[in-house]
Order: sequence, then structure tokens, then C-alpha cells
Amino acid sequence: MLPRQHERARPRDRARPMPPPTRPPVAARPARRPRWGRRLKVLLVVLLVSLVAFGVYLDQNLQRTAALPADSSATSSGTNWLIVGSDSRAGLGEEDQERLATGDVAGQRTDTIMLLHTGSSGSVLVSLPRDSFVPIKGHGTNKINAAYTLGGPQLLIGTVEAATGLRIDHYAEVGFGGFVGAVDAVGGVDLCVPQSIKDPKAGLDIQAGCQELDGQTALGYVRTRATAGSDFDRVERQRAFLSALVGKATSPATLINPFRMIPLASAMTGTITVDDSDHIWNLAGLGLGMRGISGGEGITTTVPVGSTPTVRGQSVVRWDKTRASALFEALANDEKPPQSALGP
Repeated sequence: MLPRQHERARPRDRARPMPPPTRPPVAARPARRPRWGRRLKVLLVVLLVSLVAFGVYLDQNLQRTAALPADSSATSSGTNWLIVGSDSRAGLGEEDQERLATGDVAGQRTDTIMLLHTGSSGSVLVSLPRDSFVPIKGHGTNKINAAYTLGGPQLLIGTVEAATGLRIDHYAEVGFGGFVGAVDAVGGVDLCVPQSIKDPKAGLDIQAGCQELDGQTALGYVRTRATAGSDFDRVERQRAFLSALVGKATSPATLINPFRMIPLASAMTGTITVDDSDHIWNLAGLGLGMRGISGGEGITTTVPVGSTPTVRGQSVVRWDKTRASALFEALANDEKPPQSALGP
């Protein structure tokens, strides 16, 4: 049958273009995570190298002297430090001497003599009153601080060893300037003052009560003898303040704060004097021993006193031989001293 003429012929189906091939979806790359572990390791290495370099710098800048006698025959257990606070004005200008009321006296004397014992029995800090009347080799019997004036640290250490029977292993001496600098570097020291004291000679005018002492006030506080107990009160104040100072200097707030730690280390290494054989790690051991005292776990005492007679026109301190012997025998054996052997 023929198609109708009014109907158009259907066009041929054209070939449809093939769709482009589909590519498989590309997986999105994960965001690169910061390598915190690697960065932390690098930071720790840098800090470690910096600490070692700083330690080497401090060790090289320590003031050293031949303090320990080469002919010492004393023996004892544990570790013994002789800590001396001298009245040296080294490093203090005229304005500083006037501000701190130290005067301009030439030479050096010992205002403070302490013995720190550390060992298995804990820490024991013993004050040796500077007026202690003891034998001094080659100079008869005299006040113990005269040994320092007559023969320096070696004669002083030899005198202490002969009087106590203990072997001194390390030596540390701090002058006025270093003391003030150390206190100011840690931002002052908190201390409870038991009584008001006014002493123009020491540049001190302090009220009773708990307060923060700056370097200038602290120096006057540990130097003054203007109380009823005179030197006995002073050595007690010195022990209390030294414990508080070391406690703050070794606290985390100081150790992790470079604005305190660096000035403190610089102040101490610039004015502290140690034996030729001592190093910065030995001072770290001293700090740990003193921290035991400041934490209340150690013992602080004064050599037991027997009498305070006048000899050659001067007041001196004679030790109670029985109790003092018990104290030093316990320390020599690295044992805790009996309560009966502790002084005031």
C-alpha cells in the first residue's frame, strides 16, 4: 500500500554520539597533618642543648679558690658543705655600700658559718657561732671566724674539721653583693619576722609579721645583732632565711621562669666562691640538700653552747663538749642526731 502523499517520510534515525567515557572519581587527598611530634622533638633537642650550654657557661664563670686543705685526714660518712657568708664588699660601689649600710671596711671576715650535712639520714644544717672559742692550728685558741682572717678558707676548714671531727667535702662562700642579687633575682623572699627590729648599723627597720623581704632588707635582717639574743638570734634568723631563699630559688615558679632563673644564676655565679674541685652540679646538690631543710624534712640547729665567758676582754662561746660531740658523732656516722644533742 502506497503511503499517503500528505504524510512525510520519516527521516532516518541519525547515529547518536557516544557519551564520553567516564573517569573513575579521584579520591580526595587527605589534608597533611602538622608533624607535631617531630616539632616537639626538635624543640626538646634545642632546649636540651641550650640548657647544657648555659650550664657550661655558669660552670666556667664560678669563682674558685683552693679552699679544701690538701693535708686533711678527717673522715666521715655522708656529704658535708661548709657555707660561709663573708662581709666582702667586692663588686659593691660606694653608692651600694651606703645604700646597704655595709661600710667600706677592707678585707674579708665571716659573718656566717654553717655546716650542711646530707646523706641517708636527711639534711642537717648546723650554725657555728662566729664567736665559738676553738683551737686554731698555729694560732692558739681563738674565735672561729679569726681562722678565716688569719688563713682564709683553708685554715677555716681545717679548724672546723679539727673541732667537729667531720670531713668537709665542699665549700661555698657568698659575699654581700651576691646575697642581695640572689634575693632580688627571685623577686624577694617571704618570711615571717617574729619581732620588730630597728638597727641603723645594719640599715634595718623592719616590723614583725609575715612579709616579703627584698635584697636590701634581707641583708640587714641576717646581719643585725640588735636583739636580746644577739648572735644566737642572728644565726637562727640566718638559717631561717637561707632555707626560705633556697626554697624559692628551687621552686618550679623560678626554675621555669627565665626572667628569674637567668638573673639568679648570673648573680650567684658572679659572686659565689667554691673550691677548685667544685662544679655547677655540686651546687645543684647543695640546693637539693637545702631544699630538704626548707621543706621542713631536715633539721636545723646551733652547736650546743656550754657557756659564754669573757676571754682576753672579749665575749666568746664555749661549746657543750658532751652534747656537741654527740651531734658531730651522729653526723660522722650519717645518722640522725639525737634530740638531746641539738642546740637552741
